[in-house]
Amino acid sequence: MKKVTTYIWMSAMVVLSVALFSAITLLDLGPSLKPIVAAANPTSGDPEFRQSFYGSFEEPLNKPMDVTKIGELIYVTDTKNKQVQVFDQSGNNVFKFGKEGADEGQFQFPYGIAGDKDENIYVADMYNGKISIFNTKGEFIKYFPDQDKVIQSPGGLRIYDEKLYVTDIKENKVYVLNLEGKKLMEIGGSGQDEGKFIAPNAVAVDKDDQIYVTDSGNNRVQIFDKEGKFVRIINGSKDGKGTPLFVNPRGVGVDSNGTVYVVSNLSHNVYAYDKDGNEVLVLGGMGTENGQLYLPNGLYIDDRNAIYVTDTINQRISIFY
Repeated sequence: MKKVTTYIWMSAMVVLSVALFSAITLLDLGPSLKPIVAAANPTSGDPEFRQSFYGSFEEPLNKPMDVTKIGELIYVTDTKNKQVQVFDQSGNNVFKFGKEGADEGQFQFPYGIAGDKDENIYVADMYNGKISIFNTKGEFIKYFPDQDKVIQSPGGLRIYDEKLYVTDIKENKVYVLNLEGKKLMEIGGSGQDEGKFIAPNAVAVDKDDQIYVTDSGNNRVQIFDKEGKFVRIINGSKDGKGTPLFVNPRGVGVDSNGTVYVVSNLSHNVYAYDKDGNEVLVLGGMGTENGQLYLPNGLYIDDRNAIYVTDTINQRISIFY
């Protein structure tokens, strides 16, 4: 009887997490277009708000969900507009690609985004169940190989050391593949136990090859070694064993100093932790002013330790360093 009750509870949590994900990503509460704030060079101190951008006046961002930097350009999944927008470092729109549909180069729900060493662009379409690859001009090249349809609902993407890390939000797993599409490893499965997930949304890898996964439905970040073995949990409490501080964690990233940044979507913050899991910094807070966030989602840290956050309901990218 206990096993049946646990199964029913877990099923309800999965349904709730997916429903919450859908409701949040389709909200339409964004403010009007605001001016771009001038950029500055990264500093060695604690990161501060420096810059935000919203897209062009003709076509502002509409529910941006994820962001990455490839070369000197910033790529954003402009999810409700069913496209990817590309910006220079001053926030000027350079070009965009994609449109609504299920054919090659089209999107239903573009979500995770990443780039390889050749500056090819990988875009996960959670609703189409595909990962598409584009060249630097935004021209469709091919679908990322997944002939066996192992990945059902691709979410967050990271490319590190010639490997693609991808979360499968519905299957509650993280897959690691080489860039030829061969599956090297899978982590997770549905549940609350260590090493299990409910709606994992994002993944990051640090310089020691440790893998960080936002386990959104369980309100925690789980850390694994390069072999996929569970290491520890970060959830904002001491040793990760107490009541979670995070509420629906989404994006995650690790800077060159080993500081871990976690987007807490429903508390409108980005929390930062040192290597021992101690909180060192909080960015954001609910609002529409510069430096504030409103249901943030994606996070990317570049090689200068600049932090890019998709401020979804404010319909902008906020940058801290």
